[in-house]
Amino acid sequence: MPPVTSAMTPAQAWQTLLDGNARFVEGRATRPHQDPGRRAETAQAQRPFALVFGCMDSRVAAELVFDRGIGDLAVVRTAGHVVDAGVLGSLEFGVAVLEIPLVVVLGHDRCGAVAATLRAHTSGRMPGGYLREIVEKVTASMVTAGRIGTVPAEIDADLLTEEHIRHTVHLLGERSVVLAERVASGECAIVGAGYRLEQGQVRLLEAVGTLGAG
Repeated sequence: MPPVTSAMTPAQAWQTLLDGNARFVEGRATRPHQDPGRRAETAQAQRPFALVFGCMDSRVAAELVFDRGIGDLAVVRTAGHVVDAGVLGSLEFGVAVLEIPLVVVLGHDRCGAVAATLRAHTSGRMPGGYLREIVEKVTASMVTAGRIGTVPAEIDADLLTEEHIRHTVHLLGERSVVLAERVASGECAIVGAGYRLEQGQVRLLEAVGTLGAG
């Protein structure tokens, strides 16, 4: 495995994350790059090798899940990993300025944002405040997956979450020319991953770009 720098290929970055997750699952996390020397090393510059766009859920902290440390990962989080202009700008900064080769959309089972969306469609009442915007954005994934018109009680929330992850992966490339160009050139890949809260395991659900041998 090459040194942990942004010079990694997308495939190498993904494999590094999988290796770290395996350590986390098995209870043998090494917690790398968390010492004073690493703080000093990264104080003047950063070279993260992956950008994780995940849910704000307190149980899904990317550095813990992937057993990484300071300067390894750039992280963007919103409830239900919903996309807005700030998210897209942050992702573009990551891939264009920091030259990060891998973007990971990280969702998880028992997602509160997905549950709120299903409640809204079951009751016919949208929530107030900005929570409504979260529900509306997750609803877009239901539309894409053909779930609108299905009796909400028959929808498996975790399956809907997986569909939402896949939809988000493709949405990023559709909304951002910068991301699409980086993927097309092979400089970057976008993957969708699902995290199981109880098992601690991450599994690949969708990939746009090259994840072949790196």
